[in-house]
Amino acid sequence: MRVLSLNRSVVPLCLFVLLAIATLSLCLGRYPISLKDLSAFIFHTGAFDDNLKIILLNIRIPRILGAIALGGSLAIAGASYQGMFRNPMVSPDILGVSSGAGFGAALAILLSMPVLGIQLFSFFGGISAVLIAMTVSKLIGNRHEPILVLVLSGIIISSFFGAMLSLIKYVADPDNKLPAITYWLMGSLSGIQLSDLKTVLPILALGILPLILISWRVNVLSFGEDEARSLGINTGRLRVLIIICSSLVSASMISICGIVGWVGLIIPHLARMIAGPDYRVLLPVSFLIGGIFMLIVDNISRSLTTVEIPIGILTSVLGAPFFIYFLKKSTQKNW
Repeated sequence: MRVLSLNRSVVPLCLFVLLAIATLSLCLGRYPISLKDLSAFIFHTGAFDDNLKIILLNIRIPRILGAIALGGSLAIAGASYQGMFRNPMVSPDILGVSSGAGFGAALAILLSMPVLGIQLFSFFGGISAVLIAMTVSKLIGNRHEPILVLVLSGIIISSFFGAMLSLIKYVADPDNKLPAITYWLMGSLSGIQLSDLKTVLPILALGILPLILISWRVNVLSFGEDEARSLGINTGRLRVLIIICSSLVSASMISICGIVGWVGLIIPHLARMIAGPDYRVLLPVSFLIGGIFMLIVDNISRSLTTVEIPIGILTSVLGAPFFIYFLKKSTQKNW
């Protein structure tokens, strides 16, 4: 109990760091904002530039909230999947949600659909890929280990939607459609708006809250199927719930931000090193650290060069060395 209490103190600490970096992010960018002007705008304690309101409300606040939601959603989905599959090398796209979302978005761009259409096609493409993978595993998994069949089904479906995405890129107009598809696939927060966040917020709540509520069951499930069943947990139903909730949060954020890799893989490792293996603490900490990481990446993306760098590129560049380090640590600790 004493260890659990100590680990739970990590949550307010991570929340404080998240708020501090979010405040700093409000000041960074092509139009620098001083803390004095920011304080005057928030607390109405003095005069400030008229452009400040436009920049904060229309650009930076939506972008910062989007970065927190994106990083947190992918991280909590990744942590949940790693507990369900009992494998620290699992990421949220193991069942094809990223490939399906990418195919849906590329198809919508090819059909010259508006932004809302691209987001809807991406969301339903990601959800459809996961549902197909689950259906395939049900059809062929009666005589095999369910977890193994589920992973193999996800690999098959990911490969299929990846091939379909390649086909769309091949037939797309190289002067117009292909660059748009390529840019979307690299991920970006540049076009995010408050209206987008209002649309996905209920979906995020629908996915994240159940994961937090069943976190103690994920603890039991991470010990193995037999141990969970002996404690009266319906492992099949629990797996379906985790998959559905994780897919909802992943697909909803991918639909408005594009594909961003590595976050759902490396952040749960970092959270586990800080908060320990208890999923009652690990899931909230994963969300907060995911938000912190994505805020840092987004600040680098829009401040490092004169041209904004897609965040998907930066997460891969930063994620690879982190993952090598975590892999070495996990091998030493037998995670």
